[in-house]
Amino acid sequence: MIQHIVLFKFKEGISSEQIDEVFTDLEKLKELIPGILSYSAGINSSPENINRGYTHGFIMTFATAEERDVYLPHPEHEKVKEKLSPILADDEGALVFDFEC
Repeated sequence: MIQHIVLFKFKEGISSEQIDEVFTDLEKLKELIPGILSYSAGINSSPENINRGYTHGFIMTFATAEERDVYLPHPEHEKVKEKLSPILADDEGALVFDFEC
């Protein structure tokens, strides 16, 4: 299985409604794109204080790397990225990390 982890930093002044809308759109991808086994998301709650400005994140699970590779360029995923891009903090507004388990 592939764990696809994405962390976000948002621009100052972005409303919680804007953020919630993006996460709702991400959650809907599970129904729109084949191969997504699970999706979970949330706000950082770590007391360690080493999140480096990343405040929100999500994890998607795929059965195979091939299914993940179908998701990445999928038009529905691209729509969410287009909505997300203008509200991210900067070039480091998103961090993506995938691993096999």
